[in-house]
Amino acid sequence: MLNTPILYDYWRSSASYRVRIAFNLGRIGYRSEVVDLLAREHTTPTHLARNPQGLVPALEIDGLMLTQSLAIIEYLIETRGLPLLPDDPAGRARVRALAHAIAMDIHPVCNMGVVAHVLELTGGGDAERTVWMQRFITKGLAAFEVLLDHPSTGLFCHGDTPGLADICLIPQIYNADRWGADISGLKRIQAIAQACAALPAFADAHPDRVKP
Repeated sequence: MLNTPILYDYWRSSASYRVRIAFNLGRIGYRSEVVDLLAREHTTPTHLARNPQGLVPALEIDGLMLTQSLAIIEYLIETRGLPLLPDDPAGRARVRALAHAIAMDIHPVCNMGVVAHVLELTGGGDAERTVWMQRFITKGLAAFEVLLDHPSTGLFCHGDTPGLADICLIPQIYNADRWGADISGLKRIQAIAQACAALPAFADAHPDRVKP
């Protein structure tokens, strides 16, 4: 029998949140080990041995140590049969593009380390941090809303079952709420958020459910 996967995560990390949702959707058991970012545990030699980037999540599975949330999820798709990507090449390309729009465009500029460095360079404080977050989250999700104006959008981002794009979207909506970004007018996103919230796989992965 394979050992239980160990997810090294932090409750408020968007990237960790994605992987928790994927595990839940696949009904795959795992054990969570907290890496406290506020206590800077991600900078310790122990965690840097898992991920030299000093980021979360990291996943210990099948004798491997995997990093980067989307790579981890694609590994679960390929090895555990999670149905998170469409069968057709065009559909897979669309879902990956939606996922990347969040994970590779919105998320990096809102990374806490990036924002902290910007504030250090500019002498900004909490007010400037909030303005920064609101600007990039609102702009990014407004573009995402337009991308959802597509025949393949259904109850979820692509069709009527949740997939990789939804796994990326929901943590970003959490961040929008956290930073007070007004996305109330993004009706497609709001409808998908409601559909996801009704599923235990998403609800059980929510930061408020897993925080220590």
